[in-house]
Amino acid sequence: MSGPLRERDGVRELLAAGTERARAGSGGAVLLQGATGTGRTSVLEDAVRDAAGRGLRVLRVRCSPEDTGVPFAAVLQLLGPVPDFTDLAPDPDDRGSAARLWRLLYAYAAQGPLLLAVDDVHLADAPSRRWLREAVRRIDRLPVLLVAGERNQYDIDPGRAGLAQSLPPSLVRTHTIAPLGDTAAAELVRAAYPAAGPDWTAECVRAGAGSPLLLHALLDDLGGTRTDGPAPDGPPPLPDTCAALYPGSYPAAVAWWLDCAGGATAEVARCLAALEEAWPQETPVPTQARGTRDTRGTRDTRDTRGTRDTRDTRETRHRRTGGDAADPVGPDVARALAEAAGADPARVAGWLTAMTRIGILRPDPAGRPRFAHRLLRDAVLSGWPTARREAAHRVAAEALLRRGERVEAVAAHLLRAPGVGLPWALRVLRDAATVAVHDARPGDAARYLRRALDEPLSDDRRQQLLTELGSLEYASADGAVAIARLAEAQHLRATPRDRVRAAVALGTALVGRGEVTTALEVLRRTEGSLDGHPGLTRTVQTATVLLSDADLATRQETYRRLSESGRHAPELVGTASRALLVRYEATAGLLSAGEAMTRVRALLAEPSDPLAEPFLLGTAAAVAEWADELDEAERLVDRGLAGQHPALLHPMEHALLNTRADIAAARGDVARLIAVRGDGAAIAARAHSGPSNRDAHVLMALVHTGRSEEAGRLAEAFDLSRAPESWELNRFLYARGVQRLAAGDPAGALHDFLECGRRQTAREVLSPVVTPWRSAVAQCRLALGGGQEALALATEELRLARVWNTPRTVGRALRVLGTATGGRRGLHLAEEAVDTLRDAPADAGMELVEALLAHGRQLLAAGERGRARERLREAADLAERKGGLRLLALAEKALREGGSRAPTTVRTGSGALTASERRIVELAAAGRTNTEIAGLLHLARRTVETHLTSAYRKLGIRGRAELPAALEHPRSPAST
Repeated sequence: MSGPLRERDGVRELLAAGTERARAGSGGAVLLQGATGTGRTSVLEDAVRDAAGRGLRVLRVRCSPEDTGVPFAAVLQLLGPVPDFTDLAPDPDDRGSAARLWRLLYAYAAQGPLLLAVDDVHLADAPSRRWLREAVRRIDRLPVLLVAGERNQYDIDPGRAGLAQSLPPSLVRTHTIAPLGDTAAAELVRAAYPAAGPDWTAECVRAGAGSPLLLHALLDDLGGTRTDGPAPDGPPPLPDTCAALYPGSYPAAVAWWLDCAGGATAEVARCLAALEEAWPQETPVPTQARGTRDTRGTRDTRDTRGTRDTRDTRETRHRRTGGDAADPVGPDVARALAEAAGADPARVAGWLTAMTRIGILRPDPAGRPRFAHRLLRDAVLSGWPTARREAAHRVAAEALLRRGERVEAVAAHLLRAPGVGLPWALRVLRDAATVAVHDARPGDAARYLRRALDEPLSDDRRQQLLTELGSLEYASADGAVAIARLAEAQHLRATPRDRVRAAVALGTALVGRGEVTTALEVLRRTEGSLDGHPGLTRTVQTATVLLSDADLATRQETYRRLSESGRHAPELVGTASRALLVRYEATAGLLSAGEAMTRVRALLAEPSDPLAEPFLLGTAAAVAEWADELDEAERLVDRGLAGQHPALLHPMEHALLNTRADIAAARGDVARLIAVRGDGAAIAARAHSGPSNRDAHVLMALVHTGRSEEAGRLAEAFDLSRAPESWELNRFLYARGVQRLAAGDPAGALHDFLECGRRQTAREVLSPVVTPWRSAVAQCRLALGGGQEALALATEELRLARVWNTPRTVGRALRVLGTATGGRRGLHLAEEAVDTLRDAPADAGMELVEALLAHGRQLLAAGERGRARERLREAADLAERKGGLRLLALAEKALREGGSRAPTTVRTGSGALTASERRIVELAAAGRTNTEIAGLLHLARRTVETHLTSAYRKLGIRGRAELPAALEHPRSPAST
């Protein structure tokens, strides 16, 4: 170890004073105590140089464990060759030998002042230690200064008594060398790497753990302390493992530190390092948040036994330990570690506290003691056999289980241990997987189940585990591995129900990977193996019908056969399959919303197999949403999701989440849609698999709220030419058309709408209930001058809309047909569209705004400016309340074109709130629920939610929790 001493001014002053007293003829003793690696030897060498410079003769010795069995070995090396000891064995009581050594010391002292430097005195042989103690008693009247360095560190196996233990404090000045403080350690790092940034410097300081030995060794490995040239311009990255350090000074220094501590301490340290691997990974703290303090202005140089060089102040120790340095370490960690290492729990607790105090360990936010840096932990583990490490984890798992720790804490250790072979291990791993699934951590749950496969399992239990594991791996974006797991589950013996679950999961995964034919073949084979189980057979048939949606030709053939079965042998078709027939006929324009809901409700009232119920609920929810029965649809979605097995892959989970997004879009809840869109990285990660239905809704929500740049980026995030065939792709094509039309590209929008229509028609989806592409094409044709074609498309759209016959679909079709028709007939149709949408049982939202805007424009064209302004102002007000900034701008533009000043509206801040919105947000800020507010104000709960969403947008906040602050400190309103 090299480099200037830092934070050692106090001990240097103490030694300098002792040297001067020796020169004056008054001897004394200084004992330098400290933990391994704190720099005792460097301080002693500095004292030797200083004493020699002041004219003292220096006699020195470094004690070694190899000489502990040789009497007086240390003193003989200290005083030099003694002729009397050449051929004469020492006396049995050592007194004769000691006397001869005393005569030699006196002879040296008579020649001039003398420094006796004894390094590592704790390793000296017993006679030498006795002689040195006696020397401390005798040299006070001799020109002799005795300076001894002694390791003083808490170990699991207690060490022998210290040199000064039996001496009066007045005879020896004991100085404890404290660990290096953060400021001094950072100075050492910057001296080696002047260009190092604060974060890299702080990480090196942590790896040094307050030990100059470790810090210098690390810098040696990083090349920062080389003397053959200037320091490098920038620091190399700190590796994750010691294997990347060369030449390996740092791990060698850690190994030496462990060797000095003894076998028991090394075992505890290694067990702690192993157990720490099972604990949650910490998040690095930015340098500016660590609060590093410069402690150079504080020191204590009392010349008494127990004196400490306190450059590292109490505040620094508090920062290093996360509390008072004397606070005891949590007993649970100490007991688990003691069991894993086979050590005394009391000594382990003491060791943890001591190592935390000197900075080798530090508590994490949960209070667990960790090694100060990953490299230190890795170095401690270097060379430890894997079998011993695994055994420590198993013992720790058993100890935590006995104390009733959380299952994930126990399972984290089982992940690093081989199969236990006892029932408790499998139970813990499965319970931990359940917790992770409920916390939406499928990757963690999969890790627990993979480890569970190492336990003894029957075929049926292994089949269940493989089905769950494959489902979770698929959810973790590991599709190929997931399919292999699920395929393995298919070939194991299992109950019929478990076989069906595995087949549905495997079919869903295969369809997700584009292997539709293989998926349907898996389901057909499973169906053929279910003789005697008609309910399960019908469930598999339903899954086959649903998954066939992913392939156009297969879909048509599957629904044809299902329709024939429904007509000729309805008893062979399950309730869920009949619900799928209702959905098919609804999209094909073959029945009305009222008839569809009557049939669906009747099916919901029939008994159904639990495995088939998700298919029934998901299909019924979609039909209810199309029929504008939004509350009923939401209840069905909630029931369907609640009934899903959280760890099993099922096609209806995705369908139910899609319907939930459809409901939010139907209610105009753009804030909810945008909130779940995910970041750019998440979208890019799944760009290859094509856009989802939720992406389509988010895109349209961005358009409605005027976020044109964000909408443009999302529209271009997917390469639709490579996306697999699906109804979700068709929905996104429609949404991209909306975006392009709003951006002033009617030709591009026309292409998307026509492609959407072509694909939907090929799927026999003719009703405008899903994608009203004909109305959209008609609008583009009108913008491009194709009036007759627009009229024909709008007329066909209205015909199909009247078949389904919900206000939303009919009103939209009437609006577009009115614009395409023009004249008095067009005005009549536009007014009918407004009236139809006003009477909608569900909130028509943006559809009503567009109808009011279209009617207002036609009234302006007809010269009826008064009525036009009424419609346009109503459109503007409703658009603002719904957050439709794009339509608001269009309404204001139409008002200006009609000769009316657009309303000067405060758009943001509390001043923008309407009276109704203010009443509602004040009640919400006071802690009232939406239901309570609805009751107090005699409003529908949905109305309360709509007003709150509008208020959040105006206040620039994300939710209810921010309301009190937003109302107390209103933002500056922006006027237009």
